[in-house]
Amino acid sequence: MTNEGQTGRFQSENAGSEDIETLEKALAEEKAKAEANLAGWQRAQADFINYKRRSEQEREETVKLASAGLILCLLPILDDFERAAHAFPLQHAEGSWAEGFRLIERKLKSALEAQGLCAIEAVGEPFDPRLHEAVNQDKGKEGIIVRELEKGYKLYDRVLRPAKVVVGNGEKPMNEKSGG
Repeated sequence: MTNEGQTGRFQSENAGSEDIETLEKALAEEKAKAEANLAGWQRAQADFINYKRRSEQEREETVKLASAGLILCLLPILDDFERAAHAFPLQHAEGSWAEGFRLIERKLKSALEAQGLCAIEAVGEPFDPRLHEAVNQDKGKEGIIVRELEKGYKLYDRVLRPAKVVVGNGEKPMNEKSGG
């Protein structure tokens, strides 16, 4: 073989190894791109799943609280029914019309409870500014609600209307005997 033939073969072998190195480098770059794309796709998929879950929770919350405005409008009517039921004259308290009146009150209350409404406990409970609105103080155990002026309600776990209450100021009521 001539010198030129050996040089040509050497150059083609050298060129072949350079091509292989170039191809391996290109392959490594493409693998890195593929891994980056896979990681990006996985993040996007996780973000989408989280988005769907949040959207579903928000939708459920919206559906649950969609009736809040209507219920809030009906609460004064419920209050009036309760006040009227307690104000029946004794001679008419057992009459059929009084019983019909109480039946309507129970049905209204039942319908509202079926929509997620529940009364907030007040009298005898510790004052909680998240549930109660203190409108006055009076004699009684300090920090404990002694009287409820207007019933409060929650719709599921949200306060719809706080209870308007009178809170004890720490003084003993007149009818309580001291000593002990």
